[in-house]
Amino acid sequence: MAAGLIWTLLLVGLLASLAGTQAQQFTLHPTVGRFFVHTLDHATVLRLPEHVAVPPSVCITYHAHLLGHPDLPRWLRYSQRSPRQPGFLYGTASPGDRGRQVIEVVAYNRESFETTEQRLVLLIETSEGPPLPYQAEFLVQSHDVEEVLPSAPATLFLTALGGLWEAGELQLLNITSALDRGGRVPLPIEGRKEGVYIKVGSASPFSTCLKMVAFPDSRTRCAQGQPPLLSCYDSLAPHFRVAWCNVTLVDKSVPEPAGEMPTPGDGILEHDPFFCPPMEATGRDFLTDALVTLLVPLLVALLLTLLLAYIMCCRREGRLKRDLATSDIQMVHHGTIRENTEELRQMAASREVPRPLSTLPMFNVRTGERLPPRVDSAQVPLILDQR
Repeated sequence: MAAGLIWTLLLVGLLASLAGTQAQQFTLHPTVGRFFVHTLDHATVLRLPEHVAVPPSVCITYHAHLLGHPDLPRWLRYSQRSPRQPGFLYGTASPGDRGRQVIEVVAYNRESFETTEQRLVLLIETSEGPPLPYQAEFLVQSHDVEEVLPSAPATLFLTALGGLWEAGELQLLNITSALDRGGRVPLPIEGRKEGVYIKVGSASPFSTCLKMVAFPDSRTRCAQGQPPLLSCYDSLAPHFRVAWCNVTLVDKSVPEPAGEMPTPGDGILEHDPFFCPPMEATGRDFLTDALVTLLVPLLVALLLTLLLAYIMCCRREGRLKRDLATSDIQMVHHGTIRENTEELRQMAASREVPRPLSTLPMFNVRTGERLPPRVDSAQVPLILDQR
């Protein structure tokens, strides 16, 4: 009873604190086809001034979902490495996601057990910049997704990639963890990371250096476990370790030829000499088939029963034939045994036969004294010397 009262008071206090706390609201403007990232900072949750640093012992976790739904939209992802580090909401919106979406974020303070609610109003708009038909995706094996989501590492990656993709302005299109693409968690070895896929787009064509990655010679070297050849200096090293065998180049500047649209038919197959189904079904009487199916097994079972009864009941030899086939001496011997057996059974039933001498009392001729036998004669050996 006391434990239930304590939990009730705690629940009432939690609801009162939630009701008295006004949710923070932020308005953001993601763009269709461009990478969007929002940092869930501990300082914003704690409402600390700008010049005050977040204590290192603060542990806050976040739970984000679309308002009125249990989960996030399909284009948005959430990631947080540990409660002591900030969380991230990131993703790339598609044309079908245009409009207004409200994301509700609840922050849990693991020390004070306080909760803070935030609402992110996302006004997803169409991109006003030029199209980016030239897109390249790189697998960076030296970083985790949380290490690339902040603006500084992403800007550093685009700047380093500019040495390989000289012409044009590069824009970040998408960032995806390697675990979301089928990767595995690495062993607990120092320096091993999960890996992250970074997709970059540009309005300028690919450089010759990047095109060499897709050459057949480079694919052959990758199949042999060797890195492909590059005609330029790898400006991404040593800050970013890129798996060049997993680089994907997509050129959307040339529209794909439209395939022939299938013409819907009437649903009836054309004439085929190997497939000629009947067009009409004729009437058929199944009474004969039913009778044959039922009566034939019953008739066979009846015949087998009669045959078995004839063999067992009508083919017996009889006692007369048995006696005629037996010799007279054997019959006399058998009859004598039966008569003696019957006599013994009658004697055992009447119990009127005289008692055996071994059970009678002893009689002394000189004195006339009768005494019961002292020794069981059945236990005395016939020859007294035998022991």
